[in-house]
Amino acid sequence: MSGFASLLLLLLLSCQISEGSKHVEARNVTENNCPSRKKNFAVRTGHVCQRSCERRQCSKTRKCACDDKCGLSCISPALRCPWPVTVDNAETHLAQESHGFGDFMTVTCQSGYRLPDGQEMAVSRCQGDGKWSVTARCKEVFSSANVCKPPPEIENGDHENGPYTIGKEVLYTCKSGYWLQGSNSLRCQENEEWSDNAPTCHPVTCSRPPDIAQATLVAVHQSEYPVGTVIYYLCQKDFFLDGSNRVICLKNGSWSQLPYCRARCPIIAQRSRMIYHGQKVWAYEIPKGFIHHGETVTFFCRSQNKTCNFEAESRCFDGVLKIPDCYDEPTYLQYHLFPKRVVSEIRAC
Repeated sequence: MSGFASLLLLLLLSCQISEGSKHVEARNVTENNCPSRKKNFAVRTGHVCQRSCERRQCSKTRKCACDDKCGLSCISPALRCPWPVTVDNAETHLAQESHGFGDFMTVTCQSGYRLPDGQEMAVSRCQGDGKWSVTARCKEVFSSANVCKPPPEIENGDHENGPYTIGKEVLYTCKSGYWLQGSNSLRCQENEEWSDNAPTCHPVTCSRPPDIAQATLVAVHQSEYPVGTVIYYLCQKDFFLDGSNRVICLKNGSWSQLPYCRARCPIIAQRSRMIYHGQKVWAYEIPKGFIHHGETVTFFCRSQNKTCNFEAESRCFDGVLKIPDCYDEPTYLQYHLFPKRVVSEIRAC
């Protein structure tokens, strides 16, 4: 709206506000300068007319005033219309500090919206029923004068469909297996140009897979690997594969869960039997004196009064087999001179 048009509107509002205040102050209005109440006016507009004072006096708490097409009506001087007011796709402002009967409110459409007559602003009046007069709704404008051209197409990606009105934000996305470089959104500006350059979509790749201790990588050596590439890891001899040996390049550019190569655990106890794979055996009976990662052995511990034994289990984890605190390794003399008194050979508690 031009500055000259805005000035004319303010002058018009000033005159209307002054006239409305006179109506409330005293009944000095004649039928000549206030329209007569029209039949079915309230039904058509939703404006609830108050008691007419064309032919009768108002009560002491009300005064006779002109209420638009309701004509001369009995209005309460204390009447106030609601404030603030929310209008879809528009901003509202009081034309004066108060919001009582006869006061005005401006309704200004937001950018990209107009009234049906093409204007940006309308005026609403506080009526005698305590409501603001109804104004036309601000609607989105689709004329070629205020839309942007379709945003640029991108390879291996897509964007939202139009209409591309001023203020509209368009989101870009890449196809699966591609990543987006640049801003993922463009906005149609007031100058009908897009706010930024279109982004680009690049293939997602995985970097060289990491080395794993005690493992050999089975793959074609290259600097980048496309999504879906499968590689394999093989553990060295005497190491246990913990996890899957099959690793895949994922859509987010990372490798799937890597495995570990776990070491075997040496059997430290030598002079007492233990339970391994459900059998009571001496350490020398276990192949090479090692158990695999994740396997368990059960030691025998002597009771507090030294007369019987009880079991204590321990699990091998990556080369470490923790000896239970309760276990005491028999001495050389105990093992050779009194073999039947070794902790694993006495009765169970």
